[in-house]
This record gives sequence, C-alpha cells and structure tokens, in this order.
Amino acid sequence: MRLSRLLPAFALLLGVLAMPGVPSAAEYGTAAEAAALLDRAIVEAKADFAAAIVKFNDPAGAFRDRDLYVFCASETDGKLIAHPALVGTDLRELKDKNGKPFGSEMFAAAREGTISEVTYMWPRPGGTEPVDKVSRITR
Repeated sequence: MRLSRLLPAFALLLGVLAMPGVPSAAEYGTAAEAAALLDRAIVEAKADFAAAIVKFNDPAGAFRDRDLYVFCASETDGKLIAHPALVGTDLRELKDKNGKPFGSEMFAAAREGTISEVTYMWPRPGGTEPVDKVSRITR
C-alpha cells in the first residue's frame, strides 16, 4: 500500500519524562524535548508524509534522541508504519506489563489539532525493563 493512501495517519511521539531518582537526567529526554520533537514531526508529516515516515524510521536520524522517538500508526488498520522496532504491529493490540491496553488508548486519544498524553509502562529503546512512560499523541 502506498504511504499516501495512509493519510491521515497518527503522528505519535513516545517520550519518557524525567523520573525522580534517574542517575543522569541528560541520559533521557525531557517533557519539553518530547514536545519539541512532536512539533517537528508534525511539520515534517504535513510537508511530505512519505519522506517523513522514512525519516522517522531512520535509526540515526533527527527523529531519534536518546529515549525519544517518533512513531506513527495507520488510521485504517492501526498498524505501526514508523517505530524503532515494531513496524507492522497493530498499535491497538499493545498492552503494558500491567495489562493496560495503552495502544488502544493512544488510538482513541488521537485527535487532529490536539495533543493528548497516555501513560504506561514500556522499556526504553534497547532496554528490556519497563519504566513509566508518557506518549504525546496527535492525529
């Protein structure tokens, strides 16, 4: 399926907010940095959606910053089309370690022109231990 047929898709940013007791705050992205990354992702997606998806999926690209990254899911089938490790996975089926259906919550929360937040437990990129995370979501 051509990416242009996926519009509109959800532009979603996953970002861990600084948590108390973290050994090195500079090691992780902040809420302000997550918001700025989402703003840049929205601009990219509106300018050229297909090119934006390529950029979002680039592991060394400008849309990956420590534990912050952009991910997108198709509005039609819920499948992730941009993500560091889960492209092709149905976002709506994702649950955290406590069984919270955060993926379906994200899918339902995505609204054009509005930024919502969803909290859940999920490993940081490259990690296995789930941590408290907050995703900023828009459509």
